[in-house]
Amino acid sequence: MYAKTKNKSANKIALFGSVKILVACAMFIAFSIVFGKFLAINIGDNIRLSLENLSLILAGILFGPKIGLFTAIAADIVGCIVRGYEINPIITLGAACIGFFSGFMYLYVFKNHLVPRVALSVFTAHIIGSMIVKSIGLYIYFPPQRVTLIWRIPSYLIIGTIETIIICALLKNKVFSSQFERLKNK
Repeated sequence: MYAKTKNKSANKIALFGSVKILVACAMFIAFSIVFGKFLAINIGDNIRLSLENLSLILAGILFGPKIGLFTAIAADIVGCIVRGYEINPIITLGAACIGFFSGFMYLYVFKNHLVPRVALSVFTAHIIGSMIVKSIGLYIYFPPQRVTLIWRIPSYLIIGTIETIIICALLKNKVFSSQFERLKNK
């Protein structure tokens, strides 16, 4: 019995609960960096369309607001280091808001209705994290971009719609859902 208890506690990681969830979040961080830094569509010098927040929103939805928050912070910091960007604390706060609010809204609203639940999670995360907090960071740290900040609103409405469709499709997929339920329950 002692060996079983010791093995079980060795598998626990303080914040994430298990090594498996930690590894899943590391995978979400990698997806965010690839989607946001390498597969982004740049329009001019100041507008970037990407699905970098898709995996961060998914982390919040699947594992809760606290894990979503820390996954998003890690993704932003590691992504900046990988690309050689200066770490902007306000942008990092915006990423944290995306991870947190996606998980928070999914946890507490429309529990029996998947599509409105996911849509509200995605759009709340983008309104607070991307449209408000990150825009403030861009406004303060990058004055030449101030003229193009208004384009963040329609771009995140489009991106949010795409992310909602993808996340709903993933959550409706029985194989995908069952694998993540197994992660959370072990």
